[in-house]
Amino acid sequence: MIEVESDPPARVDGRAARAERTRAAIVEAHLALIDAGDLRPTGERIAERAGVSLRTLWTNFKDMETLFAATGRRIGERQAALWRPVPPELPLAVRIAEFCGQRARLLEVLAPPARASALREPFSPQLRRNREAAIARVREEIETVFAAELANAGPGRAQLLDALTVAGTWAAWSMMRDAMGLDVEAAREVMARTLGALLSAGSR
Repeated sequence: MIEVESDPPARVDGRAARAERTRAAIVEAHLALIDAGDLRPTGERIAERAGVSLRTLWTNFKDMETLFAATGRRIGERQAALWRPVPPELPLAVRIAEFCGQRARLLEVLAPPARASALREPFSPQLRRNREAAIARVREEIETVFAAELANAGPGRAQLLDALTVAGTWAAWSMMRDAMGLDVEAAREVMARTLGALLSAGSR
């Protein structure tokens, strides 16, 4: 029997750790360029920002779609670090205020990547999946925070949930911040007023 030499576990682990650090640096470089206003960064610019060769970039990410997937996960981690649960037992007015305040903070973190994604989303299945996942997370939170009001909506529950989701996601935030020029506080107040009206109407 011929024995095949293999790397010691420590050496394998070291290589894996270096590879993970390289991938993380590439993702952070991608996001840093977007945050700085480069909404369609090329592989060359991302590699330069990360301090790696273009070959290294494409060794770690086979194409832009796989990079978009990793970047989407990193954005989710950024938002998760800021997210705090809104207790569903609080009075409705307090829940609306806390939910909208938190959504405003999270949407401002999301803003540069969301603007960048809008340019490429029609041609990128992964970016569309990223957006669908973000919407699903908001929808799930709304179902928890406003569970009582949704239950009271009866047959209108599904439509109320749809309306609340629209009001709390990037599309509405972008309309207020980019198209209408509202500042963060004004946009937050509009969101709160919208949710308040929807929830009051839905519980009648």
